[in-house]
Amino acid sequence: MAEPARPPSVAGKVMAILDAFALGGVRLNLSEICRRAGLPLATGHRLVGELVGGGFLERVPDGTYRIGTRLWRIGSQAPAVTGLRELALPHMEDLYEATHDNVQLAVLRDGRALFVERLRGTRSVPVVTQVGATLPLYATGVGKVLLAYAPEDVLEGVLAAGLTPHATRTITDPEELRRSLERVRHNGFALTRDEMTVGASSVAAPVRDAAGTVVAALSLVARTRSADMRRLLPPLTTAARALSRDVAAHWRSGPVESLAHGPNEPFTERKAGP
Repeated sequence: MAEPARPPSVAGKVMAILDAFALGGVRLNLSEICRRAGLPLATGHRLVGELVGGGFLERVPDGTYRIGTRLWRIGSQAPAVTGLRELALPHMEDLYEATHDNVQLAVLRDGRALFVERLRGTRSVPVVTQVGATLPLYATGVGKVLLAYAPEDVLEGVLAAGLTPHATRTITDPEELRRSLERVRHNGFALTRDEMTVGASSVAAPVRDAAGTVVAALSLVARTRSADMRRLLPPLTTAARALSRDVAAHWRSGPVESLAHGPNEPFTERKAGP
């Protein structure tokens, strides 16, 4: 006779609460945290309060919660993504200076695009991207690059989960998405217009390691109304190739899986420009 399942330990409950933020959404209210963590409201309230007291979570004045600075500091020591970010930042800064548009770096994690770094300017188009959060692969430029070069089971998982519309031009038809990914592989870059956010367009290119495996995606995000994305393509692909050379020469943190399953909290967003 099988033993009855043991109730989750306190440590398991705490990990479930912290992992709730890995599903996307920089700020969550208590009900959302408990729903994602699978915890009763009373239990979640008590544990979240303790995490706030310890600095692992922060309570925002509007009553929502976000990752705390103490957890950011601990997570920032993770070597895999940190090494990639350190290599990428000089190229991202050069790219920002050349374009003054949002510059983003993302890796594949659990079937979503995990944003590990972003540079934004005071005049850049507002976007939903937050460093350390995840967004759908099928609705973002970096996501389409990562999905185009990912194993087939990753695409099947995305399709099985459903293509939920996020903006006016989000691709929701599986065959249309397959054709879009084929264009990415053929062209070597991805273009999106009003797919994740109305008014925002992106162009993204792959970052490869020494074996030619796509380990990340680099993108520019600009205003749909005024942006000439084809004009932004040359500086972007130049930066992506330069970063790929650095990754091939200096990055020794292991295969892409170490990025895809790394922690979701080791990042601090940077603001470019004066």
